Amino acid sequence: MTLPAPGAAGLADALALIADVPDFPEPGILFKDITPLLADHAALAAVVAALAAPGRDETGEPVVDKVLGMESRGFILGAPVALALGVGFVPVRKAGKLPRATYAVSYALEYGEATLEVHQDALAPGDRVLLVDDVLATGGTARATIDLVEQCGAHVHAVAMLMELGFLPGRHEIGTVPLTTLMTV
Repeated sequence: MTLPAPGAAGLADALALIADVPDFPEPGILFKDITPLLADHAALAAVVAALAAPGRDETGEPVVDKVLGMESRGFILGAPVALALGVGFVPVRKAGKLPRATYAVSYALEYGEATLEVHQDALAPGDRVLLVDDVLATGGTARATIDLVEQCGAHVHAVAMLMELGFLPGRHEIGTVPLTTLMTV
């Protein structure tokens, strides 16, 4: 399935559907709600095409073997990106959610620690991978996912994020991996 490439206006219109929700999930937080964007077919198609672009070469041909989406909104965006590229989708899950042998990476959160896992057979050595998620904040989830891909012997071709919180150091955590974000807040 190939989605049409979005025009600048189409992508801008899509991103304008993201709703600000003040004081959610706690006072002082301005939550970015992507559900209005997801509910609009044209907006979702524009975002999927834009997130898939880093997985294509200059002629539009796919240059990745798999798309990885991080739990949980990365599943919502990553699966249609994989379809648009004509490649498989691999979920990266929280600890204990995958039923077979996994690789795991733990990383620090503001308060505590989290662990992400991927099936050991999800990627073949040498696979080229596009990582997709909704928000790049501190970069911990993205860095842990890059580490998981490397444990599998695969290579992260690029990272594609719907939005980046520009006031946080997420971009630094990704290192030299090419990063595409559709908007910075």
